Amino acid sequence: MTVYLDHNATTAVRPEARDAMLDVMSRPGNPSSIHSSGRKAKGVLERAREAIARSVRARAEDVVFTSGGTEANNLAVFSACEAGAKTLIVSAVEHSAVMAAAEASGVAVEILPVNEHGVADLDWLAQRLNGETSTNGPILVSLMAANNETGVIQPVEAAGRIVREAGGLFHVDAVQALGKVDYNVAASLAHYTAFSAHKVGGPQGVGALVLDCDAPVTPRMIGGGQEKGRRCGTENLPGIAGFAAAVEAAVADRNDFERLIGLRDHTIRQIRVGAPDLQVWGEVAERLPNTICLSVEGWPSEIQVIAMDLAGFAVSAGSACSSGKIRRSRVLEAMGASEAHAASALRVSFGYTNTKHDAEAFADAWLSARAKAQRTLATAS
Repeated sequence: MTVYLDHNATTAVRPEARDAMLDVMSRPGNPSSIHSSGRKAKGVLERAREAIARSVRARAEDVVFTSGGTEANNLAVFSACEAGAKTLIVSAVEHSAVMAAAEASGVAVEILPVNEHGVADLDWLAQRLNGETSTNGPILVSLMAANNETGVIQPVEAAGRIVREAGGLFHVDAVQALGKVDYNVAASLAHYTAFSAHKVGGPQGVGALVLDCDAPVTPRMIGGGQEKGRRCGTENLPGIAGFAAAVEAAVADRNDFERLIGLRDHTIRQIRVGAPDLQVWGEVAERLPNTICLSVEGWPSEIQVIAMDLAGFAVSAGSACSSGKIRRSRVLEAMGASEAHAASALRVSFGYTNTKHDAEAFADAWLSARAKAQRTLATAS
């Protein structure tokens, strides 16, 4: 049986989410219908909206359901452009859903640099926005709450203050933060905040964009007028119910944060004993409790992923959102990693299903596979 250690890609559907979905699927009803079945469906929809809003310190009326984090991020970026944004400032470590949307917008894109620990350079941001006015349209700044590859948590609250003071628009991709840290939308001062269900134990294909009350929004999908006209199309009610149940379960189990930190740090210590040249990216920064991004020169990422798969462990090489392709990590390059280290990055991300035994077994398997790779390289040379 495979030990699943790729929870940043997607995590197992929580029992609470599965039960909520099955309950909704057992009863017909469209939330837009006015008969009793429709009203009951509408009640499920609004209770889910309230639960998700409550978990991230937002208002229920500001939650817009989408098909996932990618759509939520796209809606934010293109809404800012429709509102007249002439410049998009995107952090160097953003997810491709944000970076690609920015590049496709037709608007000038600037990169917010990060330091060697993967943390956004807020001094650069403050200097860049100093003296900016909105006469030619606001600047949109996109800064993710936590990086999907390294787990590094970004200073979104401080960034939000800088952007607001400059009259800009602020967008946060909080997909990886939800359910792993105590996230506060209101404190971030973000105009747009994106979330996704399947990263927290809900189903795939469901997400949400939380809008601040002064956030301009232009729908990308039009038609039925659902979600107050901000995202049309019949709501995925079973998925939304599962999303809400998963978020509530994850947020209620805050003790799991500390447990995951224990698994993460124990794994690093165990590997480092046998591999003192191990590089853990973002190690000194504040990170998600479940994420390890490691590398050793000379052992390509794709070879590690295959070796671990054969050993019975599911891990990844950075982001899982590139149609199965493994590329050198753009995130690590932004952090100043050498080409060799960027090409040998491996991501291990724990979740609520994992145990200490899983962590120890992975560390042993990784060290064994590396020793074999070193012997093979020595023989070949």
